[in-house]
Amino acid sequence: MGHLASVPGTKEITPSLVAHFRQTIYQYYADHRREMPWRVSRDPYHILVSEIMLQQTQVERVVPKYHLFISTFPDFFSLAQAPLRDILTVWQGLGYNRRAIALQKIGQRVIAEHGGKLPDSVETLLTFPGVGPATAGAICAFAFNQPTAFIETNIRRVFIHFFFPNKNGVKDKEILPLIERTLDTTQPREWYFALMDYGAMLKERSGNPNRRSAHHTRQAPFEGSSREIRGLILKTLLEKPDLTEVELIRSVGKSPKRVQPIITQLMEEGFMVRVRNRLKISPR
Repeated sequence: MGHLASVPGTKEITPSLVAHFRQTIYQYYADHRREMPWRVSRDPYHILVSEIMLQQTQVERVVPKYHLFISTFPDFFSLAQAPLRDILTVWQGLGYNRRAIALQKIGQRVIAEHGGKLPDSVETLLTFPGVGPATAGAICAFAFNQPTAFIETNIRRVFIHFFFPNKNGVKDKEILPLIERTLDTTQPREWYFALMDYGAMLKERSGNPNRRSAHHTRQAPFEGSSREIRGLILKTLLEKPDLTEVELIRSVGKSPKRVQPIITQLMEEGFMVRVRNRLKISPR
């Protein structure tokens, strides 16, 4: 787990350094690669589902939900046509439920605008809800084996560790040129698998180099947060599908002052509807 440069830059990235870097990453991957169900799939739909689920959620929590989601909604058509209630029921436990709505909207657009096939263009993928540069790049690399350059948390960790060993406040714009210069364009899918596995190891063994990223933020506690209340509201409505606002607030068990604005927000986001003074999960 050595370092490659103390003051990195594209001029210092020589062919021999690139070769040594790749050899280090690939050797670790050969010895310690992680097995994940989406890695054995080449179905763009499977890759999309996994990448959306992996946003802000650990691999261990995603694996069982991925299996359940794919078995329940096996393709874009079934996802696009499913009641939102069914999608949220499967999604329960992953958190960040906006991703579930975004995933269905992507499915609907893929059916309506792209003939049921996920586009293989980063630029097009970026127009989909819930898809940012990292997700778009990962989909193109893993589903289509395209040599796209992108940054996500494990990749960032690897480059900070190797190329910025003595620097704090490292910016992604400093890392991206290094990713481009060291990218294995002959097998980008395997290269990114290897990078991510090395980055996951560094988090456990090297005190998480991402703490030296300019973009690093500590996640706020979940307990008592708006995120927790959002999840409780949706969980309650999935279990009790037809409640007045007073009944919902009472079931959630939090103060009306906290819950009422979040109910309004969830309705604006399309999670819930009010029908004759009763709240329900949106039908679609």
